[in-house]
Amino acid sequence: MRNRLAYLPAYCANDAHSQHRSCATVSTSKPRRSSNVSRIIGLIGGMSWESTATYYREINEMVRERHGGLVSADILLRSVNFDEIVALQKAGDWDGAEARLAEAGRGLAGAGAGCLLICTNTMHLVAEGVERSAGVPLIHIVDVVGRDLTARGVKTPLLLATRYTMEQNFWKDRLRRKFDLDVMVPDEQDRTIVHDVIFDELCRGVIKEASRESYIRIINAGKARGADSVIFGCTEIGLLINSADTDLAVFDSTKLHARAAADFFDGRLDMAPLAA
Repeated sequence: MRNRLAYLPAYCANDAHSQHRSCATVSTSKPRRSSNVSRIIGLIGGMSWESTATYYREINEMVRERHGGLVSADILLRSVNFDEIVALQKAGDWDGAEARLAEAGRGLAGAGAGCLLICTNTMHLVAEGVERSAGVPLIHIVDVVGRDLTARGVKTPLLLATRYTMEQNFWKDRLRRKFDLDVMVPDEQDRTIVHDVIFDELCRGVIKEASRESYIRIINAGKARGADSVIFGCTEIGLLINSADTDLAVFDSTKLHARAAADFFDGRLDMAPLAA
């Protein structure tokens, strides 16, 4: 599989605990922009809207920190009805789910987006089909996280995510194949807890201390089994816990994905053509 994330020399790796901060302050110089490449960011969001709001805020905060003044990212957002997507997930109708997101992607591409981001981990199961349908490059969340894991030198990350992401292979296999990482997941009982908290609480804007404590316990259990880091592999998890809750290196997929979008806007991140 081709590596289509190409960083220009201005890029600097982030610190996993501070997330994007070291990169956000690296330069305030004029962005490197190709005259024939649209730098409009296309977001496919709404899954849930809670985390999509985080994407919008994170991208624009990074852009403002880098450039100052009133500079903000050029963003197009297509927010889908999450209830319809969840129904398709539960029915195992991934073709139907792909069709919904592909339609959204085509709309964004037609409106001028130069790249796409699917603002959720689980729906990256259909990312390649969405990209093909839209005809513009998609910044894959697993590739973004994998680059950062490799830069930090970790080898055995614990993946916390929805049941679909933890139990199907599209996330884990991509990290193993492209980045040679030995990905761990919690045991079956703890996977159920992680999944239920995401859908029953975090996606509804509900934050419970008991759930935070459960997640910390699950992370500690992973550490005891040999995990050297933890991936927040669901875009809502960062609403509940953060790097202060564990001494393991934390990789928040939402923040890293948003940083890659800001890098694309700046011209620090180039995407290979679809035919590459």
